[in-house]
Parts: sequence; structure tokens; C-alpha cells
Amino acid sequence: MNDNVESIGRKAGRGLRWSLLGNTVTKAASFVMSLVLARLLAPEDFGIYAVALAATQFVMVVKDAGVMAAVIQWRGRLEEISPTATVLAFGFATGLYAVFWVGAPYFSALAGSEEATGVVRLLTAVILVEAVTAVRSAALMREFAQDKLAIANLAGFAVNATLAISLAAGGAGAYSFAWGQVAAAVATGAIVLALAKMPFEFGYDRAVAGRLLRFGLPSAAGFGLEAVLMNSSFIVVGAILGKEQLGYYLLAFNVSSWVPGLIGTALRYVSLPSFSRLAEDGDSLSEGVRRSVPLLVTFVMPAALVMATLAHPLVAFLYEPRWDAAAGVLRFLAVLMVVRMVTSFLVTDILISIGATKSTVWLNLGWAVTLLPALMAGAHFGGIRGAAIGHAAVAVFVALPLSILLLHRQGVRIKPVIPGLVRPALATVAAGLFMVLFTGAFEGDPLLELLAVGGSGLLVFALFATPPVALRRLMGGRAHGRV
Repeated sequence: MNDNVESIGRKAGRGLRWSLLGNTVTKAASFVMSLVLARLLAPEDFGIYAVALAATQFVMVVKDAGVMAAVIQWRGRLEEISPTATVLAFGFATGLYAVFWVGAPYFSALAGSEEATGVVRLLTAVILVEAVTAVRSAALMREFAQDKLAIANLAGFAVNATLAISLAAGGAGAYSFAWGQVAAAVATGAIVLALAKMPFEFGYDRAVAGRLLRFGLPSAAGFGLEAVLMNSSFIVVGAILGKEQLGYYLLAFNVSSWVPGLIGTALRYVSLPSFSRLAEDGDSLSEGVRRSVPLLVTFVMPAALVMATLAHPLVAFLYEPRWDAAAGVLRFLAVLMVVRMVTSFLVTDILISIGATKSTVWLNLGWAVTLLPALMAGAHFGGIRGAAIGHAAVAVFVALPLSILLLHRQGVRIKPVIPGLVRPALATVAAGLFMVLFTGAFEGDPLLELLAVGGSGLLVFALFATPPVALRRLMGGRAHGRV
């Protein structure tokens, strides 16, 4: 068992390093691009884009009927399924795009922004490109060839940034986002097709299609519900509070998505193929879960602490004081971010890897049923801040317990994970108290407050979260270096 875990761990580690490198560069550049666009565009433009983004993020995860996840999890040779998988992915994406083209005006009206119709139609077109490359991307992920995916994504981002900023400066408004992302999808897709080096064959085997869809459709339904969960707040906020308030909400949501976008996306490139291999041995899977959950929490909590305690100076420094309305939202979306990382990028991948795709549907369905009333009540009584509170509360009190229950029912041992969570939990409490006590000490200078309070708080977290043995080694190494 241990040899199997170590072997897959080495491959996953290499893939994760490449994913993190590619995502770090892309997200850092994306962050710079967002700063530029926030100065070129108005909150209303962000609100219109949020409506199109909500539609796009839904179609992106269901575009291929779960074929991509099924290919990653497939136990046999890829050559025997590639032609059928390609046909399924492209056929489903084409039909889905036709539905959204027709439904775009109604969707935009529901979100309180009828002028978003054209942006919705343009932005959702990315699924046509993604459908062509879905099987090739899955093959690269299955082989832990994240270096090739990183190259493709970086090239795509370069195209996106160049075009989006140029169009925004020229007065294209929300369309600048859409054209940039469509162009990026084309560039990334072309490179993936070249690097995958798989023959582009069409074919249809009924038996293969049946096996792929039996696995893929529940997976797609689960991911689709997850996308609805993460984007339903845009629709609710836009319909109840208008596109300007939605613009502030989107900005806060984007900031809270930095970590899921950086670590979560990189993690998903390797977690699904890793857990799929580990799932062949139940003990190996439980051991992989025991190691991965505390590690993920330790990486995520420092960013959540900064967002929750230093939201106002963070927004003021990055996006100018006129965006300060987003800060009150960010405090609570930081809580949602932590739960998203555990449920969406870990629990969901574990359930898919063991073939329990229907469990992902139940997880997200239970979350959605309680979320929509909470969002509506929160928006009515507390504005965009109330919507964020509702989102965070449902994540903590519904999604997290439900995730634990579903893993337990699938035979994944949860109890061994608990000891590994004690140290990051204590570090979170200690660092959080420290940062709350000193928040406002440098009022009027957001950069100084971020550096002094945030930096000191992260140091407190590191001291509590690092095992004593590692600390002694670190201090011993430094003392040795001075001698």
C-alpha cells in the first residue's frame, strides 16, 4: 500500500509543482490585469460581466456530459475510447450552446441585466473550443503532464490579457472580458491539440458510450450543481439589488477566488487522477485523504485570515477607495472560500475517483436547496453583505457536514484526519486573534497595515502550524549557518 501511495504521490507531486507554477504565473498576471480593468471599467460593466460569467461557469463544467472526468478515471487504454469520447463531448457541447444562445435573453432578464444578452452569447462560445480539446486535456492530466497544460494556459492568458485590456481602453465595456476569454480558449486549445499528440479520430461505440455516460452524466450533474451554487449569488444579487451592487459583489467574489483559482485549479489537475489510482486500494485512498486534508487546510487558512481581518485595507490598496463596498462582502466570502477548497476541490474529487458520482449530486443538491433561500433572505435584509453571510453560513452548517457524511458512507475513513487538523486550527485561532487586535493600528495607510498586521499575523500562524521538530531543524540550521 505505502509503495503505491508513494509512487502516485511522486507523480502527483511533479504534476502539482507544474500546475502551481503555471497557475501562479497566470493568476499573478490575471491579478494585474484585474487592477487595470478595475480602473478602466465601471462597476456596471463588472455587473454585466458577472451575469455572463454565471452562465459560462455553469456550461463549462457540464459541456462534455462528464466525458473528460470519465476519461481520466478510465481503467483501460485510451485508444479504445478516444473516438467515441470525442464525438460525445463535441455533440453535447454544441447542443448545450444552442440552448444558451436561445435562452440568453431570458437568463439576462432573470438576473436584472437584459443588456448582458450579447455578452452571454459570446462568452459561452468558449465551450465549443473546450469540447474539441476535452479528451486531449484529459489524456494529459491522466499522464500527469501538467507541464504541457501549463504552457498552453500561459499562452492563452497572454492572448486574453492583450486583447481584453486593449478593448477596455477602447471603450468595449463588458465585451472586453468576453472577447479576451474566447481568444484565450482558441489559443490554449490549439496548443493542447499539438502537445497531446493524439490522432483526432471520430467514431461511435455504443458500449463504450454507455460506460462513459454512466460515469460521466452523474459527474457532470454534480459539477453543474456546484457551478450553480457558486454563481447563483450573482443572479440573486443582480435581480434584487441591481447591476452596480452586483459589480461590487463580483469584485469581492473574485478576490475570494484567488486561492481556489491558484491552488484549487492546480490541485484538480492532479487530485482526480491521483485519487483514481489510489481508489484501486481502499487503504491507500484513506491514507491519501489523511495526508492531503490537513495539508490543504494549512495552505488555505493564512489567505482566508488576511481576507477576513484586513478586507478594507486590502480592497483600498488594490482597487482604490471607490470599491470599498466590496470589503464587507469579502470578510464572509473568505469563510466560503475555505469550505469550497475542502468540498469542491477535495471531497468531490475523492467521490468521483471511487465512482460515487451520484454522491456529488446529493452533496451539491443539498447545498443548493438551502442556499437559494439564504441568499434571497440575506440580500433583502442585508444587501450584498447579507448575501455573503448567507452563502458562508450554508457552506459551514450544511455543505461541510454533508461532505463528511457522504465520505463516511463510501467507506473513506475520516477519523484519522482529525489529529492532523489540530495544529492548523490552533494556528488559525492564534493568528486570527492577533490580527483582529491590531487591525486599525495603521488606519489611513492600507499598505502599511497589510505589511505590518498581515505579515505579523502570518508569522504567528507559521509558528503555531509548523511542527516543533521542523522548527528545531529550521532554527538549528540558521544557528549553524551563523557559526
